Amino acid sequence: MVGSWSGSRAVVGHHVNNNKTMKYRKKPIVIEAFKWTGGPDQTDDPVWAVEAIKAGSIRFENSGTPNVVMLINTLEGTMRGNQGDYIIQGVKGELYPCKSEIFEMTYEKID
Repeated sequence: MVGSWSGSRAVVGHHVNNNKTMKYRKKPIVIEAFKWTGGPDQTDDPVWAVEAIKAGSIRFENSGTPNVVMLINTLEGTMRGNQGDYIIQGVKGELYPCKSEIFEMTYEKID
């Protein structure tokens, strides 16, 4: 049976799904991250980021220019990190970029 989306209800064949959406809260997990500046002021990268660069999982486009971007190989494909984004190492060691506005709304610094 082919499903489709119609307005605010999911339609599967001829049956309308009247179930309400459920709300979820992110589990309190601890991740490692750093804010990537893309400039010469970026002096201390975490070991895991340096290792990912050496392994080719992180590479750069337009290096040495104001338009430098970070390209990160992820399970979903290559993701683009822009200057000012946070680079996150997830709970299983996966790496991915996150816009600073989203990161700051989602995470808080711990010591």
